[in-house]
Order: sequence, then C-alpha cells, then structure tokens
Amino acid sequence: MLYFTSDLHFYHENIIRYANRNYYTVEEMNNDLVKKWNEKIKHYDEVYILGDFTMKGAKLATDILCQLKGKKHLIRGNHDDFVDSSEFDKSLFASIQYYTEIVYSNVKLVLFHYPILEWNGMFRESISLHGHQHNNEYYNYKNLENKIRRYDVGVDANYMTPVSVEYIISFFSMI
Repeated sequence: MLYFTSDLHFYHENIIRYANRNYYTVEEMNNDLVKKWNEKIKHYDEVYILGDFTMKGAKLATDILCQLKGKKHLIRGNHDDFVDSSEFDKSLFASIQYYTEIVYSNVKLVLFHYPILEWNGMFRESISLHGHQHNNEYYNYKNLENKIRRYDVGVDANYMTPVSVEYIISFFSMI
C-alpha cells in the first residue's frame, strides 16, 4: 500500500502550540506519531513524507526514522536540512527529492511540500498533494466542495496519521 504524510515536526516543541496539537510535551507527541504510524504502516508499505520531518538534526532524524515501518521517501520541505549533514545516512530514504509526480491506478499524483495553485494535469483529474500549512481536516473538505483536487496530507489535517492513496483517490471520486 502507498501512503502520504507531512509536517510531522518530530522533536519540535513549538509546533504543539503553533499547530494547536493536543499534546503536553514533545515526547508525548513523538511517541504518539510513531505509534499511529506503526499501527497503520506495514514493513512492505511505501510512505512519501512531503516535508518537515524534523528540524532537529541528523541524529534525532535517524533515531525516529529507524522506529518507523515501511519504505520511506522524502519530498523535502523547508525544515529538512538534516539530509544535507554528513552525519545523516541518506539510505534511510528510498528517495529524496524536492518534487515528484507518480501515477497510481491511472491517477497522476503531484507531490510537493508546498500547496500550488496549478499543477501538471490539473485539468485532467490529477491530484496535488502537499503539506506545509498545518491545516485541519476541514481544509480538504473545503477543496472537495470547491472541486479543487488538492489534498493536504499533513498530520494536522489527517488525525496525526499517514493517509492512503486509495483514501485520497476515493475522496475525490465525487468530483
């Protein structure tokens, strides 16, 4: 199965207040994010992380990545400089990119950390996936209502858990 997520911000104390996350401590947040990830993701699943995994350095990024199941891809966000460190083992990710396009069940998915107004295949039923904004779940429903095939895969918009490609495609099947 293929999954997407974004804006986990592991070890980032201020994100709890900034994104109004329901945690008291960063340790509680980290533990819950890892638990929810591993409850959903199997070892053979692939997960695209659309940026902002952590801004706390290579060692902490490695510690968390080694706890998470699945084959992980990173679409870099504005807080992913840890991948440039000589101390970081890039092989922990199957791929590291700034932008990519993939096709799943004949549906083009455009993956970028930032939301964009227009994307490749926009008028041919492609779906733009992004993070960055720390929206709540209503953002995606508002896009659906407005017939905009753009989906925020960030944890703040998806109950702190990765979201499956099949859910996203079915979400937009009403358009």
